[in-house]
Amino acid sequence: MLPLSLLNAAQNKPMLVELKNGETFNGHLVNCDNFMNITLREVYQTTADGERFWKLKECYIRGSTIKYLRVPDTLLDAVKDEQNRARDIGRGTRGAHNVGGRGGASSQHPNFTTLRALLSTYRTRTTTTRARGTWRAYAWW
Repeated sequence: MLPLSLLNAAQNKPMLVELKNGETFNGHLVNCDNFMNITLREVYQTTADGERFWKLKECYIRGSTIKYLRVPDTLLDAVKDEQNRARDIGRGTRGAHNVGGRGGASSQHPNFTTLRALLSTYRTRTTTTRARGTWRAYAWW
């Protein structure tokens, strides 16, 4: 499971963030970016020794300072199920068009006639441009 996809799914959910210096932040995830910088709202910040804490309306945490994140288990299960479902759908359609063997075009392919028509159009165009004496990068067609 990719951490950023999990964070995107965790928006508006409660989470615990522990920093490398030992401080903890408990709050609801508002936003995250590709560097794992996160914004939390309704945050309880606790010092590393656990003796002092503050309630903050909102805070921004730089991703490089994060030691770990803790999200609800139900969210982990939901994201795993969604990714497995997407992977199974991708597997079901992934090799269906390659009926003709080792990567060659097959007459059984539903778009083979369209592909053949496009190729003949390209050949006609390149023949016309060669007749005028101009060579193009696709002149080998």
